[in-house]
Amino acid sequence: MKYCLTFLLLTLSTTTYSQVLRKRTLKLMGSRFDITIVAGEKAEAEAYIDTAVAEITRIENLISEWQPHTQVSQVNRNAGIAPVVVDKELFDLTERALYFSEISNGAFDISFAAMDRIWIFDGSMTEMPSPEAIKKSVAKVGYKNIILDKEKCTIFLKLAGMKIGFGSIGKGYAADKTRELMMSKGVTAGIINASGDMNTWGAQPNGKPWTVGITNPIDKNKVLAVFPLRETAVVTSGSYEKFIMLGGKRYSHIINPMTGYPASGLSSVTVMGASAETANGFSTAMMVLGKDEGLNLINRFPELSCIIVTDSGEVLASKNTDLKKYLKKQPNN
Repeated sequence: MKYCLTFLLLTLSTTTYSQVLRKRTLKLMGSRFDITIVAGEKAEAEAYIDTAVAEITRIENLISEWQPHTQVSQVNRNAGIAPVVVDKELFDLTERALYFSEISNGAFDISFAAMDRIWIFDGSMTEMPSPEAIKKSVAKVGYKNIILDKEKCTIFLKLAGMKIGFGSIGKGYAADKTRELMMSKGVTAGIINASGDMNTWGAQPNGKPWTVGITNPIDKNKVLAVFPLRETAVVTSGSYEKFIMLGGKRYSHIINPMTGYPASGLSSVTVMGASAETANGFSTAMMVLGKDEGLNLINRFPELSCIIVTDSGEVLASKNTDLKKYLKKQPNN
């Protein structure tokens, strides 16, 4: 399950005020991170950015399934063999991931890491994989085979060949933890944007809120909605950047971990709340569940809000989201 988000509008004031704004873009956790800090002076802001980078690197060294030395890699190597003792931080993250799986009936699943990559989204696919190949591709996927022992702080994957991975919520978690660290150090405002898993706090130096514009997935040159952000995380899962057309049907690069088939029906799901990790868990699950089941899920959690766009261009929102308040009027063609 992969996700993407394009922010077309991010208001960052460049006018001189009593505080300064510094931004750094770099590659972390295999993805683009944009770290923005507001502080009293440039050197102070740059030092805080250095601290943020160190925190994100620390998290990567804990949860990456690509680096052989991490605890996640150790858990994967011991699939079907033995439980592995892990740090409480990783245990708790895994426990929350399983919660997302439970409430979404498996639409979200960190054991998707074991899925065979039979779908190719570089334009080379001309026909559907066989039903047998699709079924086989998810044979090792299933969150109910992830066994946690809270007392011993262990993770055990029951099936040999199983894997877990945090590509779906790991960067959101890093954004959350980095914001938490910055606030604990007295940083009054900033943005941690982890390849579209965005968490914000405070305001711009001029006192105005951070502002984000969400791409219209039907026309990527236009902004669908504009949101002011204060202490807000916002995440979009979308299929509009990466998909294939087979037999006249559009298939997303986000794979249903229960069936092995690509999700279809939705172009994008944007979720807002206090946590980027949580928002990403919900946005990914909703892409798989589709319009009706996805909205039914998020409406059970009034602390979250969302906007979804279907493949046909229909725009819908959770019950607590006033579409008229945020939708951007488009010029007449």
